[in-house]
Amino acid sequence: MAYDVIVLGSGPGGYPAAIRASQLGFSVAIIEKESLGGVCLNWGCIPTKALLKSAEVYEYMKHSDKYGINASGVQQDFGAVIKRSRGVADKMSKGVQFLMKKNKIDVVMGYGKIKTKGQVEVTAADGTKKIVEGKYIIIATGGRTRELPNLKQDGKKVIGYREAMVLPQQPKSMIIVGSGAIGVEFAYFYNSMGTKITIVEFLPRIVPVEDEDISKELEKQYKKQGIDIMTNASVESVDSSGAGVKALVKKQDGSTVTLEADIVLSAVGVVANIENIGLEENGIKTDKGRVITDKYFQTNIPGIFAIGDCTPNQALAHKASKEGINAAEYIGYLEKKYSHQPEPLDYGNVPGCTYCTPEIASVGMTEKAAKDAGYEIKVGKFPFMASGKASAAGATEGFVKVIYDAKYGEFLGCHMIGDHVTEIIAEAVVARKLETTAHEILNAIHPHPTMSEGLKEATAAAYGEAIDI
Repeated sequence: MAYDVIVLGSGPGGYPAAIRASQLGFSVAIIEKESLGGVCLNWGCIPTKALLKSAEVYEYMKHSDKYGINASGVQQDFGAVIKRSRGVADKMSKGVQFLMKKNKIDVVMGYGKIKTKGQVEVTAADGTKKIVEGKYIIIATGGRTRELPNLKQDGKKVIGYREAMVLPQQPKSMIIVGSGAIGVEFAYFYNSMGTKITIVEFLPRIVPVEDEDISKELEKQYKKQGIDIMTNASVESVDSSGAGVKALVKKQDGSTVTLEADIVLSAVGVVANIENIGLEENGIKTDKGRVITDKYFQTNIPGIFAIGDCTPNQALAHKASKEGINAAEYIGYLEKKYSHQPEPLDYGNVPGCTYCTPEIASVGMTEKAAKDAGYEIKVGKFPFMASGKASAAGATEGFVKVIYDAKYGEFLGCHMIGDHVTEIIAEAVVARKLETTAHEILNAIHPHPTMSEGLKEATAAAYGEAIDI
């Protein structure tokens, strides 16, 4: 049969696009080569959070005496931790299967390639091919781990994030190359489990996309946890011929040092999955390895859309989901099934979250970016050391940092590091969306005692009105 909409990929961009299109009255098919839910549900966001939760529980148990609880002789079962993580992922993937049935979306398993406008060739696991027809196509093929030429992955001693989630045995030592979200999350997990961790970062500071104060705080906390960190350093070559791995690391001054470990984890970012999906044959434009679209996610070929990690901007699940919904709604607008054009995304107000311990959450401009943009700014910080809730929880590490425009009070940026701050950042996102100023934040009563009142306290600090610091 011919469909109104075909979605290529069922990750956090693809499956919401399919559901929203179905809600608007379209017949929809979704094509998936592996598991419903894509990398996020099966090999990314969800199973990593399960691993990190196990690590957090283990850390609590190891230090339970701080809470007046005696839990001596606590041991972790690495295999059981991995098994739990896979169980969580499988459950979530089955949840997407249910959503497809509920929304009457046909799932076509196989590798999809655009033949012509309106036609996708699907190659099943057994090699058989069939054509799926649809008026509109949404490309949501996602991304995969980036491979550096001098850091080729063999899946055993030099691995990517997928292998890091399902190692058959816990390594005694690990070198993690790259300190973005993936790198620092795995650093916390494996270090907590008892693996000796060394992070090697090419740039001058870890979590380099974050505000500089956040980077400094995480480095301080990680060193306190026993993690070794090398910044301004690059892995030049890897020798995996022996029992373990030897990595030749070049420092900023040009000198080199050889690090030895059981495993090297390459966490140097993601690349888009845009090869062999029919882009070149159909004249679909790309730039720097990403599919180019307009603000409604339509490519240069009318009727063909692209969303998520295979397009520019942040490689984040929640950004992909919103893009998918917007693409479906724009198709609805074109077909007169949706009353208006969707509001274009504001990529300056997409939150970023990193689920290490302490957690990191941020949205908007860093202090440096605000200054570079010419703003005169007011900056406020509230340390969780002064928070009653953080003290009660025994998690006083970190702070909330806010940046306001001094002239009009515009909320330019918010940066947090601390216990469960990923749950708090949404307040800043909504506030910025509503064009809230410092005045509204200060006059909105925040509950006490909570971690979230740190945002109000940091705002008060920016304006010289802090009560608790």
